Amino acid sequence: MELNGVTIDDTYAEAFPTWVARPIITAVTEEWAYKAAVEAVGFATSTIGCPAEAGIDCFVSPDETPDGRPGYAIMICASKKKLKEQVVERLAECVLTAPTTAVFDGLSDVVAEVPEKLPVKLHFFGDGYEEKREVGGRTVWAIPIMEGEYIGEEEFGAVKGVAGGNFFIMGENQMAALTAAQAAVDAISGVCGVITPFPGGIVASGSKVGSNKYKFMGASTNEAYCPTLRDKVENSKVPEGVKAIYELVIDGVDEDSIKTAMAEGIRAATRVPGVKFISAGNFGGSLGPFKFELKDVLAEYL
Repeated sequence: MELNGVTIDDTYAEAFPTWVARPIITAVTEEWAYKAAVEAVGFATSTIGCPAEAGIDCFVSPDETPDGRPGYAIMICASKKKLKEQVVERLAECVLTAPTTAVFDGLSDVVAEVPEKLPVKLHFFGDGYEEKREVGGRTVWAIPIMEGEYIGEEEFGAVKGVAGGNFFIMGENQMAALTAAQAAVDAISGVCGVITPFPGGIVASGSKVGSNKYKFMGASTNEAYCPTLRDKVENSKVPEGVKAIYELVIDGVDEDSIKTAMAEGIRAATRVPGVKFISAGNFGGSLGPFKFELKDVLAEYL
């Protein structure tokens, strides 16, 4: 298979279930909303070593937010047991503390049904001086703080989503692969209901489940996809002429959002000169039940 002259591997991306919350953070300017959103999704690239996977979903214009101010939707992904704690901690430490912020639930904007609600009782920070208000038809708490008031909803929807959708971009050199990965991230940013949780949306390291040598490691370098090991390992999957590989990992509210994001990202990547091959990561079903066949994801483009 080929797309824009780039070979598409006949393989699939393997993904696993996760629970997703989607707060919308607003502020007096887009810049301040973005600053708070960036802080709120910090240290959340992979559940291998982080307490959650999180990222910025999209910009939300003032005419779409309850308080008529610019905002950013973020997504926080974790196990059902951990999700409430992660939402509470990230909003309390990174958003309530940020200048001019307010927070609203944004999950119903991207899913038809919201099966769970997470009670986030930040109003106790008001030490008895807090009060209930209504903003944009929503019940919120106003908490007195030094700059004025923090406004926030205290129930956030949660839905069972998908984590770990992915694809690999293989280039003839590092800059070609990186440029293509950046183009893919930009394309995916236009898809609502998904995030690419790694730095800049791009995974440089890659990984595999477990370790060949160090049994105490839960994950380790994926030697089959390391270009510098192409002539040193028997199971190398690095095509000839490929010098750099980047992975994009995608979490979403459902399977359709993952498929759309993968398709948009791959299509953008294959338009960049120097990209040789597109593949995906899977572990034979040991990681999760979702399989995203590249040929199916790209069916309308091939």
